Amino acid sequence: MRCFGFIALLLVVIGALNWGLIGFFQYDLISDIFGGMDASAARIVYGIVGLAGIYCISLLCHCCCCKCGPKCSCKKK
Repeated sequence: MRCFGFIALLLVVIGALNWGLIGFFQYDLISDIFGGMDASAARIVYGIVGLAGIYCISLLCHCCCCKCGPKCSCKKK
């Protein structure tokens, strides 16, 4: 599960960098790599990044909601 969380976080970072490029330079790297925003491959990548973002919400909630401290037994290993 730890590997899955790392991959999800990596995809969220890629999505954030892509949004930064869009915001600052009006350049969409994902659509350039995969053949346009309407291309099937680009839509799949956007979907996967979106799912990773949804998964990372659970990681964020778990980190913020636990009040036990650093030696908490309820944290995911």
